Amino acid sequence: MTRTTLLGHRPHGIEHPYATSLDQRIPVMPQIGEPVLLGVQALADLESVTCEWVSAEGDATTLVLEPRVADAADAAALAGGEGHLAAAQAASLGGDGGWAVQTPPVEEAGGYSYRFHATTRDGATQTTDWYALAPGQWVGELPAGLAGTLTGADTRLVDGSVEWLVTESGVHRVRFALALREGDHVVGFGERFDHLDQSGRRLDAVVFEQYKSQGAHGRTYLPMPFAHVIGADGSTWGFHVRTTRRSWYDVGASQADRLVVEVALGGTGEESLDVALYDGHPTAVLRSFLDEVGRAEELPSWVFRLWASGNEWNTQALVTQRMDSHSELDIPVGVIVIEAWSDEEGIMLFRDATYAPRLDGSPFAASDFTFPADGAWPDPKAMVDDLHSRGIKVLLWQIPLLKTEQSEDGLHEQVLAEGEAMVREGHAVREADGTAYLNRGWWFPKSLMPDLSVQRTRDWWTAKRDYLVGDLGIDGFKTDGGEHAWGHDLQYADGSRGDEGNNLYPVHYARAFGDLLGKHGKAPVTFSRSGFTGSQAHGVFWAGDEDSTWEAFNNSVTAGLTAASCGIVYWGWDLAGFSGPVPDAELYLRAAGASVFMPVMQYHSEFNHHQLPLRDRTPWHVAEVTGDERVVPVFREFAHLRERLVDYLTEQAGETVRTDRPLMRALFFDHPGDAQVWEHPRQWMLGADLLVNPVTQEGATTWSTYLPAGEWVDVWSGESHEGGQVVERDVPINEVPVYCTSDGWSRLVRVFQP
Repeated sequence: MTRTTLLGHRPHGIEHPYATSLDQRIPVMPQIGEPVLLGVQALADLESVTCEWVSAEGDATTLVLEPRVADAADAAALAGGEGHLAAAQAASLGGDGGWAVQTPPVEEAGGYSYRFHATTRDGATQTTDWYALAPGQWVGELPAGLAGTLTGADTRLVDGSVEWLVTESGVHRVRFALALREGDHVVGFGERFDHLDQSGRRLDAVVFEQYKSQGAHGRTYLPMPFAHVIGADGSTWGFHVRTTRRSWYDVGASQADRLVVEVALGGTGEESLDVALYDGHPTAVLRSFLDEVGRAEELPSWVFRLWASGNEWNTQALVTQRMDSHSELDIPVGVIVIEAWSDEEGIMLFRDATYAPRLDGSPFAASDFTFPADGAWPDPKAMVDDLHSRGIKVLLWQIPLLKTEQSEDGLHEQVLAEGEAMVREGHAVREADGTAYLNRGWWFPKSLMPDLSVQRTRDWWTAKRDYLVGDLGIDGFKTDGGEHAWGHDLQYADGSRGDEGNNLYPVHYARAFGDLLGKHGKAPVTFSRSGFTGSQAHGVFWAGDEDSTWEAFNNSVTAGLTAASCGIVYWGWDLAGFSGPVPDAELYLRAAGASVFMPVMQYHSEFNHHQLPLRDRTPWHVAEVTGDERVVPVFREFAHLRERLVDYLTEQAGETVRTDRPLMRALFFDHPGDAQVWEHPRQWMLGADLLVNPVTQEGATTWSTYLPAGEWVDVWSGESHEGGQVVERDVPINEVPVYCTSDGWSRLVRVFQP
């Protein structure tokens, strides 16, 4: 029998959290009484595949596999719609070269062994190694030899609700229920796009890159196992499931009187889980949580100015031209994010730079590079100095990956040397067998990933970018990505396994670049889309990739409010979306107006292969594409208003850091006992004094706002209103419904009526 590679089988598959691959076992851990689908990925033209299936008692059966294509639902789980990355997602499950068979129901707790035999049309054969399958079952009482403890939840635990998922050798999950009362609202779980109040819904907490349509799928880059519970009577409490592993939540969806929590455990013979319960006002609940996990530090006021970027601003000339246009049109900008600056292989060198390769992978200094006068970036230092002279801060794009796949032009000698050094010196995340992990996702597939769980590698990785800050004066980094760790059994240098370390990867990532900036005396301004518990202490966040639609606008507002409820202070979004055709003037200006009153105001556009028409989201380009003459003057008006708000935002962010009352917060924070606030889930308070209710519906000419108790002033008309009522006003395109507390109006009147 010839031993060759004809097929592949991985019981856990690629470990995409929401889709299965053709080479996996479904379910990975069946419960007793369930059948199992066994799949293989065909790596050759096969004539037949069989499975040798043996029970713990020695009973053997031969199962015959049939050809199988990827499940349509799984393909849909990766589809992001129109956009330059959508096709890559859909192809990542392995195409149609699969075979599968369904087993009889698994009945023996002792488990099963199985292996596959394959034959090609020309007679080549393969027999795989043996695989083990241990079925699980949910039990209320742990059997002898296994131990599990659940602590901290006692005062709100539903009697008899604790269950454990066990096999003969280990404890794999725990689930339990916390009591809910009629009318309870549950808000949190990190950044959530679909609903402010998750009551009546099911969700999970796992870091995941949902490329667009996050609201439709209920997935998020930035989950947390933490939430507030706000009662109909105004009573409030909260909980934190103290885990870094994946967790699942049934928030009164199955039974209205209970919140069922399910948490992955380590699978050993003795497992434990601790739950923190917090009582008090929502701000007190959040403070208790942040005391455990860390809180934001105050960032400089320039983060509150307008941020500008476009993925196709890929030359120094284009960057300069875009900033010149801002100046010429009197649209003030405070930050530019340059994405397309590098070779996108190691994300550490300017494209077109010439240099002598460092084959040992050691860091460069700026003096090591020569920049061709006719290249994309003829003088990066002069460019940064020029931008600084205009009062514009500069961020560069990053992802925590190093390419290994050859392109048509091959890989640069330097990136190959970097990869060799990463593996040789033990800086790569590793598979369970000790080999270097290669990214299983669809974006930068098969790339190496630095193990940022330890300071040694954080220093090694960021040293390669040190010259960008120390020599060129870069002010921050867009720490994009961070969701690439797939695999329950990956190995991290801090001793954690993938199932407990993967969610923390983006936290370590932002921390690494914040430390690099701090080393040079700069504020730790990282700009991330992914995170987990602990991300609160690390920089600025944006809501990730989304289309230019009204639905995405609404979902992004919800994302900002839910993120803030979990302690994310500095947050924004790609106003009006970054992907797809240029938004129409109404969507663009409504979104820009809303963003004036968010912690971070920024526009961005996706890479579109430089095809015409361009998809830049600059106001002048939107005006040109839409033919709407209002765009530039109204955007200018918003940008100047934002400039006048910087002092207020800086002051209020400082208050947030000191008090933990969110800068951008849903109304329940200040009015937990007011039932009306739940009818207006996309209104928010910005700092102490401003109530914001953006127009998020196409074609609206009037807009209704709920004013809670107190005295309020319409910032545009100066008209006073008594709280406890809904007020309606006309909404011209250059006005966002904003109301100021009467106490704050004397301080802020000049911001709105200069």
